[in-house]
Amino acid sequence: MQLLRDILDKQVVDREQVKIGKVDSLVAELRPGKPPRVIAIELGSIALARRLGSAPARWTAKLAARLSGKQQARPHRIAWNKVRDIGVDIEFDINVRRTRIFAWQDWLSEHVIGRIPGA
Repeated sequence: MQLLRDILDKQVVDREQVKIGKVDSLVAELRPGKPPRVIAIELGSIALARRLGSAPARWTAKLAARLSGKQQARPHRIAWNKVRDIGVDIEFDINVRRTRIFAWQDWLSEHVIGRIPGA
């Protein structure tokens, strides 16, 4: 398996097949005298902005913290040991509704979309 080709940008779903997002980054653990080991994936605009460089990552993190609080100033991370299946999508053994992953979407729905007449 080639991690960047086979994992990065793949659709992530929870155990109920709810689409969570796409893999924006991989987190690896460096171990002395051993090969690196993938420990998590990261999702979200901050992880995606990191791929463009440190400045976009900082700007995105500051914007997220300002709009949603400091807890949203980091990418959403899902432990690699929660992987159930890697196929067309990557299925994780989590329930997305019990996480903060959709917090930003919920906030937008309530505070912006909900105020649009007819929405």
